[in-house]
Amino acid sequence: MSQNFFIVEDNFEYAGDHLIIDIFNGKNLDNEIHIHSTLLQCVEAAGATLLHIDTHQFELNGGVSGVAVLAESHISIHTWPEKNYAAMDIFMCGNSKPQLTIPVIKAAFKSWDVKVTQLCRGKIMIDS
Repeated sequence: MSQNFFIVEDNFEYAGDHLIIDIFNGKNLDNEIHIHSTLLQCVEAAGATLLHIDTHQFELNGGVSGVAVLAESHISIHTWPEKNYAAMDIFMCGNSKPQLTIPVIKAAFKSWDVKVTQLCRGKIMIDS
């Protein structure tokens, strides 16, 4: 029997929380090792289950893309160090808490100029 990772709140059921994160005025955005470590810290903070992390730096001192594949879904990042900007995508289902990654992200990239948009994916009303 498979486990249902859908979240139930009030009279709704949904697949999970999806955070769209814009990081402005960020630091360490060209450091692949630091980004890999930050992805790990985010996984731990959210209480998620890591399956695999992969990162790639495009050129010396250039942008980095990375993804942490989770049992609960994923965390991805794409950086533009020349613009001091990074885009992150965090989608998690089940009991994980993606919102707990925000302080980790702010500290890791030394930016308090972080915009977070939250979506509830697959939200449906539960029949009463």
